[in-house]
Amino acid sequence: MQIDILTIFPDYFREAFDYGIIRRARAASLVEIKAHDLRSWTSDKHKMVDDRPFGGGDGMVLKPEPIFAAVESLTGAKRGADVPSNKRVVLLSPQGKQFTQSTAAEFAQSEQLVLVCGRYEGVDERVAEALVTDEVSIGDYVLSGGEPAALVVIDAVVRLIPGALGSETSATTESFSEGLLDYPHYTRPPDFEGLKVPEVLLTGHHAEIAKWRSKAAEEKTKKNRPDLLKE
Repeated sequence: MQIDILTIFPDYFREAFDYGIIRRARAASLVEIKAHDLRSWTSDKHKMVDDRPFGGGDGMVLKPEPIFAAVESLTGAKRGADVPSNKRVVLLSPQGKQFTQSTAAEFAQSEQLVLVCGRYEGVDERVAEALVTDEVSIGDYVLSGGEPAALVVIDAVVRLIPGALGSETSATTESFSEGLLDYPHYTRPPDFEGLKVPEVLLTGHHAEIAKWRSKAAEEKTKKNRPDLLKE
């Protein structure tokens, strides 16, 4: 998979992918990640990527021209409708659809993922209307820019690329993979200052352990994310 990040702060990502699963996936040539300076696609001598919003208001808005030019350069497509089905162009925005585990799984099937990082007051709406294939938000809060969101999306997607995890079943048993939160995990010691590991986990009885984990996952979901049970 090829992941391209469009940002005005490419150095933000300088060492972000040199650790853990992403580092191993890169070393195994499962994914290649590049951060591109959006200013590279400007045509004026000042390399302007933003301008004041029409209609007035505070702040600046990222201009459409460099973003359109960058996406065309990276994907070969001028508009979102022209992007091949094996590629996704994603605008990271508070106004986007919620990014979920199922979204990450969809993105992980792509050959190329282009992530557009917003800044300032946002991105010219024509980018969302005509250029990108997806507009996503990682949560109901506002960040200073799309760069932290890009890190979240990349981490969630890369771990779902076949071969990225040490165990092929790891991704299928994590939180949200089956609509519930993950079951609780314990390790040694079995008794820590009176806090004991559930006895069933020490029995070696796999059927009973599976039954306990299923029930525990549902209970934890009911406690922390009851909205998932409603869905």
